[in-house]
Amino acid sequence: YREHQCSTDDGFLRRNWPRIKKALEFLFAQDGDSNGLIEGEQHNTYDINFYGPNTMVGSLYLAACRAGEEMAKELGDEEFAVRCRKIFEVGREASMKELFNGEYFIQKVDLNQHPKHQYADGCLSDQLFGQGWACQVGLGYIYPEEAVKSALKAIWVYNWAPDVGPQNAAHPPQRWFARPGQAGLFTCTWPKSKHLGPDSVLYRDEVWTGIEYQVAGHMVWEGMLLEALAICRGVHERYHPRSHNPWNEVECGDHYARALASYGVFLALCGFEYHGPKGHIGFAPKLNAEDFAAAFTVAEGWGRFTQKRHSGVQDNTLELLWGRLRLNSIALEAPADTPVKATVRVTSPNGEKELAVSRVEQTGRRVLIHLAEALTVESGQTMVIHLA
Repeated sequence: YREHQCSTDDGFLRRNWPRIKKALEFLFAQDGDSNGLIEGEQHNTYDINFYGPNTMVGSLYLAACRAGEEMAKELGDEEFAVRCRKIFEVGREASMKELFNGEYFIQKVDLNQHPKHQYADGCLSDQLFGQGWACQVGLGYIYPEEAVKSALKAIWVYNWAPDVGPQNAAHPPQRWFARPGQAGLFTCTWPKSKHLGPDSVLYRDEVWTGIEYQVAGHMVWEGMLLEALAICRGVHERYHPRSHNPWNEVECGDHYARALASYGVFLALCGFEYHGPKGHIGFAPKLNAEDFAAAFTVAEGWGRFTQKRHSGVQDNTLELLWGRLRLNSIALEAPADTPVKATVRVTSPNGEKELAVSRVEQTGRRVLIHLAEALTVESGQTMVIHLA
């Protein structure tokens, strides 16, 4: 779904849709009884198999159902869209009933039958993996908002350590990616029961930059900015040039790819949304919203976005520095939830032109501006949006 959103049209989706459906059909087969929970053997990124329903794999499953629903709708495959939606809805309800302990999400597993490599009632940092992805591609909440925020808070309270030393003294990690005196986010802890020990989920006592960035990015989307930046700062300090190579945030091995989840933090801080085939782009800066600037990339180009606020007025610019940007709509976040008027113009070396706006939709502070005619912003041109 992300690759489709980053395309110029629906060609990629149409070519791959039969195989995308096959991938989803495989997931439905793993579900078996279509209750939205995968309960059998689940191989995962910890190089082990989980058994029993859990939200590390389960949130990815339900997010995939939502992505499948949206893609099916775009292609007119209504029957498959309905099927994806139904499984998502029953899965969300079942997850809340079976896996939410009132504070965070757990794994429902019989430890007598599966005594190795499970986490049971532990607090797993990856428990909302699919929800973080859903935020990045605009799929909304996989689980109820209040449960998601509660679980993220639990991850912060139980798994974040300003100093990993005491925890690792009691429970030595398999590999040392953070040393005593350094801060880090543990893979898993057991705040409500005894630590399950060396036979439990693999890598439980380690600190992975990929998990840290994944969690931090999600926290930004949920408004936990201070916590997110603290986690990123912990990584920054561990890999300061005085002690390590700052361009090699070691995790499993040198230059390990999972640390590139850091880009998800950047997207979240920008509040970035994009759908190339629909000609849509959006920004809702989470940091320095009064005076913000960041790079952005789109299907056919890249540029610079800025936002400045003063006296209830907001000015945004999209300056295209290379390629082109096709647009039908722009989403922004207004300074307040009071109604705004939007004007849009494009400037270039040849002059300035005001664009007709067909309608402006406002929900709270979110402002969605629909252009009367499709627009292509070329390299060297700047779009200016004025909200007042």
